[in-house]
Amino acid sequence: MRFIASGWLTCASRSRFHAYAILFLMTARILDGIKIRDEIFAELKGEVAQMTAQGIRPGLAAVLVGENAASQLYVKSKIAACEQLGLASWLHSPPANVSTEYMLRLVADLNNDDKVDGILVQLPLPSQVDSKRVLEAVSPAKDVDGFHPVSMGMLVSNRPGLVACTPAGCMEILRRNNINIEGANAVVLGRSDIVGKPMALLLLHANATVTICHSKSRDLHEIIRRAEILVAAIGRAGFVQPDWIKAGAAVIDVGTNKVTDAAEANRLLGNFPQRLEKFRAKGNVLIGDVHPDAVNTAGALTPVPGGVGPMTITMLMSNTVKAAKLRRLSGRFQPASVAR
Repeated sequence: MRFIASGWLTCASRSRFHAYAILFLMTARILDGIKIRDEIFAELKGEVAQMTAQGIRPGLAAVLVGENAASQLYVKSKIAACEQLGLASWLHSPPANVSTEYMLRLVADLNNDDKVDGILVQLPLPSQVDSKRVLEAVSPAKDVDGFHPVSMGMLVSNRPGLVACTPAGCMEILRRNNINIEGANAVVLGRSDIVGKPMALLLLHANATVTICHSKSRDLHEIIRRAEILVAAIGRAGFVQPDWIKAGAAVIDVGTNKVTDAAEANRLLGNFPQRLEKFRAKGNVLIGDVHPDAVNTAGALTPVPGGVGPMTITMLMSNTVKAAKLRRLSGRFQPASVAR
């Protein structure tokens, strides 16, 4: 600092020196999604045991069409989570050549099955199936993905209902890490129906001042620099640069981007030799929407992997238990009345 006082640096240089000093002095607190998943699983396990003792065992029905390897893996992990928590589960596996009409009949049967509290239709569906019709046929009372227009309307009006799993998981990360939301300037980067829009609404209902932006927003880096809470969900590896982030901000990185190009991996992981070494051995690496160097600017940051990812299945389980409570205990939902 004596160099600055003596005039050795110009005003512009002083500003850059200060920014670099922050980079070298600050390391973000890691917001561990795996730890929070384990906390919530422990809570849910107790709730499920209590409900089962009362004669109500929450249950999830998964519909997996065809033999898509990635979808099979996702559904397998969801069924395993049900077993871990004591939830009932059912797997329906129609063939890849299934028709829209067959899928609609299957969904109608699950809507009318009182033992089923949650219905999960694994995407993508084959091209001959009208995905929109199938998803909207799911009763909102059993829409544990939180994708139904009625579920979204309940969220807009801040009524009890089932919320999309990834945004709900992001809120749990913020709350369980005691990150102040009320009154904070929050920026949501991304406007999808399943992450960006519900995320903005959840933050708004928690009394944050919310800006939602996207890749076409003007002066995007300046908007992001004002954020005390940043949720990045744009689907582009390392898109948010470290110097776009306000020093000390809480950063929730929703992105999970598989990088296979060596030049891109070198650019993103130049300061992380161990991760770069693993990339070279494996040939790919998962990178979030935020540049990994942001760990030196943010005050708190979700890692990729191990941050938001584990929370999605966690909140699917939570939604299944919640659906059972709303539908079978409180009667606040009438499952068949709004289903098509």
